[in-house]
Amino acid sequence: MDDNTFLSKLSQNLLEILEDNEFYDTIIEVGNDPYVKIFHAHTVILYYRSPYLRRILSTYINEKKNDGTLAHIKLPNIQPEIFQIILRYIYGGRLSLEEYDNSDIIKILVAASELSLQELITHLQSFLIKDKNNWIKQNFNLIFQTSFNNDSFLKLQSFCTELMTKEPEKIFNLIDFNSISEKCLISLIQNDNIQMDDIKVWENVLKWGIAQNPELPSDPSNYSKDDFNLLKNTLQQCIPFIKFYNLTSEEFLNKVYPYKKIIPKELRENLLKYFLNPNNQSIKKSKNIDSKLITNQHAELISKWIDRLKITDEIKNSYEFKLILRGSRDGFSPSKFHEICDNQSHTITIIKVKDSNEIIGGYNPIIWKSDGNWSTTKDSFIFSFKDKDSSENFILSRVNNTSLAIYNSDCHGPTFGYGDLLLIGDYFYNLSLCDGFAYENRIRETVNKFSVEEYEIFQIIKDSFII
Repeated sequence: MDDNTFLSKLSQNLLEILEDNEFYDTIIEVGNDPYVKIFHAHTVILYYRSPYLRRILSTYINEKKNDGTLAHIKLPNIQPEIFQIILRYIYGGRLSLEEYDNSDIIKILVAASELSLQELITHLQSFLIKDKNNWIKQNFNLIFQTSFNNDSFLKLQSFCTELMTKEPEKIFNLIDFNSISEKCLISLIQNDNIQMDDIKVWENVLKWGIAQNPELPSDPSNYSKDDFNLLKNTLQQCIPFIKFYNLTSEEFLNKVYPYKKIIPKELRENLLKYFLNPNNQSIKKSKNIDSKLITNQHAELISKWIDRLKITDEIKNSYEFKLILRGSRDGFSPSKFHEICDNQSHTITIIKVKDSNEIIGGYNPIIWKSDGNWSTTKDSFIFSFKDKDSSENFILSRVNNTSLAIYNSDCHGPTFGYGDLLLIGDYFYNLSLCDGFAYENRIRETVNKFSVEEYEIFQIIKDSFII
């Protein structure tokens, strides 16, 4: 007899336990006033079925109250009727999606993410993509914003991105630019496959930024210094993805120049030089870098360091920075780093230090390994930018003890030198430091340990080949 024969009966018995009010030991208060509902549940089931609830329940261990209850949990962000559906899934392992409206399925998906129910998250995304394809297209604005506002919905994000590539004009017309989040907007404008005029991208981004600040005057000629600073702060993460160099001189003059004060100084000066003299070979068009941490200006400077050029030298090689790892997307563990980056050469590591504007990083021209040994190279370097919004205030430090250039440990993240730049720690590389002697200069003012807020690793590619 197939063992699965018994699963239906087991599921039914667990649902009966849920409905039995005699043996519960956890109270869950769901919803917000005035619509709040109380649910009774059992700690042992919640503990093993939901990582989110497990973390909460762990704080209640050995604190059983006189009335027999162990925990009182509040979930204000979930609607009671949605939680009831999920609670039955938690107990019985069943969820018949055909019974629910499409809008309710989205609410179930969002609630499943809050409760860290990964199995359910994966199932719901697959169901929507396979069985609700047309509905997604008709309600693309909702699905797009929902998926890109949550890093757990990677399948839906990929589906939306593919759809935008195939039907760009239709999709752009469905999106309310003014209402989407910054993250959603960036995901749109950084997609090189979107077939939209670059000037239209700029106009939509500008329109979005102004809509976030309705107090701004309608005419930029009436903007005060504070007005420009307000708009600049709103759009600072979007500006690096605008392909300004692809605009015509007329488009730049009429559409961009009136807002020149919101563009970072270094980029603004380069653009002015370029459009005043298009034949100026010192100004290069470059691909936008897919980074949350650095801009094209940082990438240009790092490219010069790779070629051992001076800051004033003309760039000889145009490198592509291909993102292969992002902490917030792939994880912050040494095992994930080595899984993705081992045997990869010519990589740039970019690190955002937590609770600061500081960016640090390093270049490794040879492959990463996990053998517990040092690797030798004369071309590696480490660096820091004091302010992530500027490429001007930096420290560059090249290796001077080449036999200790790179350390390859399966217990560490990317590590340069004898602790010159070391990522280590179980929680966001929380024991990381910069204190060694294998490189010319120390790249941080302090040798204190730090945590990593975000980090990215890029492979450097030249003319479609790894350099």
